[in-house]
Amino acid sequence: MSRIDDLIAEHCPDGVEFKPLGDIAALVRGNGMPKSVLTDEGVGAIHYGQIYTRYGVWTETTLSYVAPETAARLATAEPGDIIITNTSENIDDVCKAVAWLGSSPIVTGGHATIIRHSLDPKYLSYWFQSPGFAKQKRALATGTKVIDVSAKQLHKVRVPVPPLEVQREIVRILDKFTALEAELEAELEARRTQYAHYRDQLIQAADATAPLGLPIAELAGDGYFGDGDWVESKDQDPSGEVRLTQLADVGVGEFRDRSDRWMRQDQAARLNCTLLKPGDILIARMPSPLGRACQVPDGVGAAATVVDVAILRSSRSDVVPRYVMHALNSHPVRKQMLAFQSGGTRQRISRTNLGKILVPLPTLHEQRRIASELDEFDALVNDLSVGLPAELAARRKQYEYYRDKLLTFKEAGRD
Repeated sequence: MSRIDDLIAEHCPDGVEFKPLGDIAALVRGNGMPKSVLTDEGVGAIHYGQIYTRYGVWTETTLSYVAPETAARLATAEPGDIIITNTSENIDDVCKAVAWLGSSPIVTGGHATIIRHSLDPKYLSYWFQSPGFAKQKRALATGTKVIDVSAKQLHKVRVPVPPLEVQREIVRILDKFTALEAELEAELEARRTQYAHYRDQLIQAADATAPLGLPIAELAGDGYFGDGDWVESKDQDPSGEVRLTQLADVGVGEFRDRSDRWMRQDQAARLNCTLLKPGDILIARMPSPLGRACQVPDGVGAAATVVDVAILRSSRSDVVPRYVMHALNSHPVRKQMLAFQSGGTRQRISRTNLGKILVPLPTLHEQRRIASELDEFDALVNDLSVGLPAELAARRKQYEYYRDKLLTFKEAGRD
């Protein structure tokens, strides 16, 4: 930090100048680029949806491409430009930014804006992660169901513009943190791949020893197997007591707790909603991936789920729900689901066809053993309190602390 302090004392002892983004950059809103036009070769493309989960602060390669004739009608980003998202259902995902540092121009689509600026690209992209920007973003955001910060609103954002030497030193420090984080993420991803392979082997072995696989619908016994409920926006109330869980809440073996939709109890009763119980298995009938499953955790409270999520509540004495959840996430079972998928750009599996999927059902002892082993392995790769996940979480907190400290400036002209 002393190097940064020295540079600030030398170049801007009276503070850093803040400027409206519109004064230091040209902003170009992307145009339509649905996922259906993405290919494996052609002109490099960054789809706005990928920025949420697939890119970091900067990238030199793209994950997707479009045909040259498609690229000709799309907004083009030059090396050094920032691509930033404009919309999301979650305020935290609005205005996720990635700096394009490749050697050739690329294209992007709607719901994203290209920022052509005069700053260090990484510096500006890092700054878009800072609390200083987050506070301004929340003040400028519009909408409720879909939250938007338009290119016009982005023009108003006030950006700290320290001298280039300071920008580059900040980037150098933060790059060290992100490089360490990337190493841990790569190692953790390798562990997760190993876990998935081990899970698939256990389920395949169970399939070989089980006398007969049972259809998902039959696993319920006298319990329940059905879809969630059709709940429209008009049936929801942010002040309600009944949570409406979404597809985004259903992870692979993990209830992700991402949505924030609610109904009043009288609304849920009028719609005759099926209320969830701890231990219920939720199965996503849409990607991605199709058929992923998790269990409803303890303490979720009064909750229902949407129609594209199936609910499996088994009452059979020969079924261990935790084992079934792991089996549903395995490749042998998932492969069956893919054979039943239908639809165009949004693939799905009907609840009727989902009910036909066969799940290997070994003895109770084997089901408990497999579930226990997979839970232990899963903790090693996903439990934030132990091992690599804990180390990665600590690194991220350390990075966020230094990022926020480095990107907080005294503004010139203000005491």
